[in-house]
Amino acid sequence: MDKGSLLLEGQTIGERYKIQQVIGSGGMSHVYLVEDMKLPGKHWAVKQCYPLPQQYSSIEEEAELLITLSHPRLPRIVDFFPPDKYGVAYLVMDYIQGMTLEKYFNNHKGKVKSEFILHLANQLLEVLDYLHHHDPPIVFRDLKPSNIMLTPQLELRLIDFGIARNYKQNQDQDTMKLGTVGFAAPEQYGTGQSDARSDLYGLGALLLYLSTGGKRSEWLTGVDQYIQGDFPRDIIPIIRKLLEHSPDDRFQSARDVRQALSHNRRIPNQEPTSIRNESVGTCVIAVMGATGGVGTTHTAIAMAHYLARSSEKVALVEMDIKANAFSRIQQIVVGDHTTGRHTHRSFSVEGVDYWVQTARANIIGLLGGSYRYVIMDLGSYEDNDRLEEFLRADVPILVGSGSEWRQQDVTEAVSRLAVYPQTKWTYCLALAAREAVQRLRKQLNTTKVYSLPLHMDPFDQCEEMERVCSQIFRGFAPVPVKKRKFRFGLH
Repeated sequence: MDKGSLLLEGQTIGERYKIQQVIGSGGMSHVYLVEDMKLPGKHWAVKQCYPLPQQYSSIEEEAELLITLSHPRLPRIVDFFPPDKYGVAYLVMDYIQGMTLEKYFNNHKGKVKSEFILHLANQLLEVLDYLHHHDPPIVFRDLKPSNIMLTPQLELRLIDFGIARNYKQNQDQDTMKLGTVGFAAPEQYGTGQSDARSDLYGLGALLLYLSTGGKRSEWLTGVDQYIQGDFPRDIIPIIRKLLEHSPDDRFQSARDVRQALSHNRRIPNQEPTSIRNESVGTCVIAVMGATGGVGTTHTAIAMAHYLARSSEKVALVEMDIKANAFSRIQQIVVGDHTTGRHTHRSFSVEGVDYWVQTARANIIGLLGGSYRYVIMDLGSYEDNDRLEEFLRADVPILVGSGSEWRQQDVTEAVSRLAVYPQTKWTYCLALAAREAVQRLRKQLNTTKVYSLPLHMDPFDQCEEMERVCSQIFRGFAPVPVKKRKFRFGLH
């Protein structure tokens, strides 16, 4: 194979990953959408790389390092094939549904709202802080629009670690001068070693690029006249400091930048409008109880049937392999009241496919399938081996009790999980008074706290529950249609 040549549809990588189509190309790599032949229906993205011979050992080391990363804003690196006899290496990672920031920006003709830019900055600072505090620290080095993917809900993912590297102490400068012109820091061109502050320069370049309609990405005299009129003027000095030529004159950490933005009250609590109509994929919703006995399964069922009434395909997955709630429902639905175990792992009720006691490995096929929504019933936080699914979900929902004496369960869970990004989280309190909701909103600094009403039958419509769900899933789901009341055995 000549370096740079494309693989064809139907070819396989490692006798496992079957090429579906090319989804991206660059000077040193191609990216493919592939199907996993060991997990039918599951799709991955595979990056085909062409390292130089002197880079072979380092690319293997860095691939092994990337496989250890775990953050909701990073795709999982699940497999790696080192350079073959042609010098071609392959990196297998999550396939992210959505579009690149570059495409989103172009679709909007270079005019995006200030709220969106600041929302993006907040997310980037979350993931940069994680990378920079990794052991060893990781420097991304290429924060350009084409390396940032946006999910249908405008959640950010960094998708290209082609030139990411470990920070090495006692090294004067980078051995490789890599980065995209206009977004890379000066030290990436031979004046010094790139470190966390290089990524902060890249962040500043990206924010300037977005706020000037793509006209500028470095700070020159008079550049502020190109910044769009609705952009907060008190944020401009922050961008200016991010773009200082000397690393010592910039912010020294992502946390410093977050503190500066927070001081200027520019970290939004509300997420901007989704791009659901521009790109449709599987929306993953994770429902987890702050503790046991708060109605996690009841809430998951009610939400699944709310979404099914929008005429979309919905899967409801029981992730606790020790749970028996779905088995009891299955016995009623199929009319079998014996105590024997059912051989079928799924059944349907009013447009919702129930998946009984589903292990983590088996859900991969559902995520790559034809469902518009996959709702995972994760049980309680106390069984936190399923926490990763909650953190990676498009809509993570933490359920707690509305009782005054149990509301601290939610705040304690939030405190224990404070090391993880929580901007996407939604909080539901069963039968909580208005005052309790307002108090928790203030404590958590978010408006996404809701009281769940009394809803005796989660399979049927309840006006109050419909109202709450419409608020929770605003931008994720259309308004459902009215359907007849469901009764077991009458469908």
